[in-house]
Amino acid sequence: MLAPRHMAPGNLSSVTEFIFMGITSDQTLPHFLFLLFLLIYLITVFGNTAIILIIIMINDLHNPMYFFLSNLSFSDLCFCSAVTPKMLYDLLSEKKLITFVGCLLQLFFFAFFATTEGYLLSTMAYDRFVAICHPLLYVVIMNRRTRLVLITVVYFGGLVTAGIHTSSTFSLSFCGSNVINHYYCDINPLMSLSCSDTYINKTVVFSIVATLGLFSAAVTLTSYVYIFFTIMNIRSIEGRHKAFSTCSSHLSCVALFYGTVFFMYLRPASSYSVTQEKVVSIFYTMVIPMMNPIIYSLRNREVKDAVTHYIKKLL
Repeated sequence: MLAPRHMAPGNLSSVTEFIFMGITSDQTLPHFLFLLFLLIYLITVFGNTAIILIIIMINDLHNPMYFFLSNLSFSDLCFCSAVTPKMLYDLLSEKKLITFVGCLLQLFFFAFFATTEGYLLSTMAYDRFVAICHPLLYVVIMNRRTRLVLITVVYFGGLVTAGIHTSSTFSLSFCGSNVINHYYCDINPLMSLSCSDTYINKTVVFSIVATLGLFSAAVTLTSYVYIFFTIMNIRSIEGRHKAFSTCSSHLSCVALFYGTVFFMYLRPASSYSVTQEKVVSIFYTMVIPMMNPIIYSLRNREVKDAVTHYIKKLL
């Protein structure tokens, strides 16, 4: 199906809207998938909102670690909301339409909060490095000014990266089919529709993801190498356990996030599979934002103790 022809300013695109093929062509699944993904989205919204409110309301959690965690929850909340509500609506719609501008904005916000999350995880790894390797200087190093500078760099980095990805993708010409074989506007499905030469654009996207992604991963890995050796030098078994428990939640989130990102964007083009891409995207856009607050609340004793203490004070 072809969209109405219109010469969009700034490029040679004649497409004014796109049509999603959706998650599946099986007509028996949409209602089941709608209920499943709605449940996941509600858990995600409730869980991340609860984490943010808990950190704001409980004074015991007013420290750098939970400042960054609240921003991670905010990023997860916005990240999944850039994709999931539209996908839920499309599951019950006959025509899964999105305007050219709507697609551009969806890709921008998706890329912005996805890259922001990656930078946040690296920042949180550095925070844990300072807390465990330099505990006596932790409050001095991670003061309010440092936290604000770090979080500003994180969001600015996400903004720049998303801007590059979006401009690189939508500088292409879309003058043929407007049917996207996906359930949201992502870089690879959009580039496959373009009637322009996408080699340079794909190279730019790959280079940015590889460079910034590997840099963020390197910061995280380096921090945890130092953390590991520091923990091994702790003589007290209880001290080691406490240090490991402080890091285990963050490590779980890091493994989920980077494993999925590298699989999606750094694999060879020859191994590309639309079905595989959709399955991984569901995990990336819905499951990870849902899992992060669960991991941090259920595996973090400090959060559970703080909430229990706060509830007892209210009662």
